Amino acid sequence: MARHKTLDIQQNPRPRRRREADGADAPGTRRRLLEAAGQVFAEKGYDRATGKEIAERAGTNAAAVNYYYGGMEGLYAAVVREAHNRLVTLDAFSAAIAGKVEAEAKLRAIVELIVRTLTGPVASSWVLRVIGREVVAPSAALAPLLEAEFLPRTRIMRGIVSELTGLPKDHPTVARGCISALAPCFMLLIFDRPTFTRAFPEFGFGPGDTAAVVDHLVRFALAGLSSVARAARKNR
Repeated sequence: MARHKTLDIQQNPRPRRRREADGADAPGTRRRLLEAAGQVFAEKGYDRATGKEIAERAGTNAAAVNYYYGGMEGLYAAVVREAHNRLVTLDAFSAAIAGKVEAEAKLRAIVELIVRTLTGPVASSWVLRVIGREVVAPSAALAPLLEAEFLPRTRIMRGIVSELTGLPKDHPTVARGCISALAPCFMLLIFDRPTFTRAFPEFGFGPGDTAAVVDHLVRFALAGLSSVARAARKNR
């Protein structure tokens, strides 16, 4: 889906003084723009969002979008980065498995990190909807994150699944196993929460349910990986 469009805000030169763009509160205005943009992009997507609406929600003027972010594309890229940083970064991913020797313990730590994040306070913010849109229909804003964050995490997962299955990292079963092990977490990311809860009210999204959900997902993943590993070895 095309992400480029004519900006609705007036293309004026940058304000001569910062006060003209945002008053005296530069950091606050930048943050308010980012939060307002996250809400609007989550509700409407990039193509239907306008600089005017974002600026109004942020309590500033439309020129501030250009002043701080260089336009709507720059603002959207900043929102995607911020949304990612509030979820599971590569640093958090790596820290979760640091010091763990067994592959099963690493898998459990990663699943727990993701589940706790996706069922925590961030789930009620704009963050999940923005990232969910990017997962379904990636834009150019996601490309830098793929290189810097997503691909390194896939390499970590390949190592874990390879150890659990006893198969080489480049084996097709390992790649498929990575996807299968994390697929439920992606469903938590992109599935509309009210609909999910209505369909599966017993699933458990409360703070006291996290441990049970993590244990279920890990057991399910381990059983599946064990089964496909046996089949792969049998077919050698």
